[in-house]
Amino acid sequence: MSVPADPRMQFLRDQLRPGAVRTVKVVGFDGADVLVELVDVDAGKAEIGRIPRHEASMRRTEHPSELFEIGQEISAEETGRWGEGQLHLSARACESPALRSFLLAFEPGQVVAGTVSAVHNFGVFVHVDGEPDGLCTGFIRVPDLAWGWINHPSEAIEAGQRITAEVIMAETRFGQVSLSLKALQEDPLIHFEDQVGRVLTGPITKIVPFGVFVKLAPDIEGFLHLSELTDEPVETPGQLVDEGQLITVKVADVDLQRHRVRLDAVGGVGGI
Repeated sequence: MSVPADPRMQFLRDQLRPGAVRTVKVVGFDGADVLVELVDVDAGKAEIGRIPRHEASMRRTEHPSELFEIGQEISAEETGRWGEGQLHLSARACESPALRSFLLAFEPGQVVAGTVSAVHNFGVFVHVDGEPDGLCTGFIRVPDLAWGWINHPSEAIEAGQRITAEVIMAETRFGQVSLSLKALQEDPLIHFEDQVGRVLTGPITKIVPFGVFVKLAPDIEGFLHLSELTDEPVETPGQLVDEGQLITVKVADVDLQRHRVRLDAVGGVGGI
């Protein structure tokens, strides 16, 4: 059984999808932005575009004038039209032809292999097989590591480990390919959808300002909103319950698209 795509992820993919490459001439600077004239247009149809500072280069500089000169022709990728319809472009997306060519070869859903380079609390860097020398092009966000809750990526993966992962999208403007480990694993919620309406008991795994997460089965947690815990005003659910505490809940909804389970309380304070 396939899970429908999350529309929010599709919107992100659309925003970051590589655009057309244009030849432009640097005509000036507006603060830290680069003003360019499109060269590859018909005579008499000159158009001024803008390269925002953060799209000028992957290298750190004080000002883009350190990189570009007035009159210089460069390649830049279209990123969209903003403000009053002015075309915005990215020079950094075309800064390394070898890197751009490597990234454009990927398609969403493609399976690739690589070696974990580094593990951080915000995600995992991966040396993807075949990438240009001296670069690290793969990145796995924490939510794309595993279906179940993990406190730190090191619980799911370690540096030096060989992996296979699914391509989410290639991002020429960031010089990386976003990968997912869990996309190659079956979503455990697929076999949990028929549990709607069931009353279950499990430990509280995490307390957040608006409610608590409850473990219902291996790699499956549900969310119980604060309003289900009490009708009285409280600053935090931690005033009512503790992590690790067993609580009885009813499965109200299973959302495969967003991988969420919504819970209802069962008597008293969440059936405690």
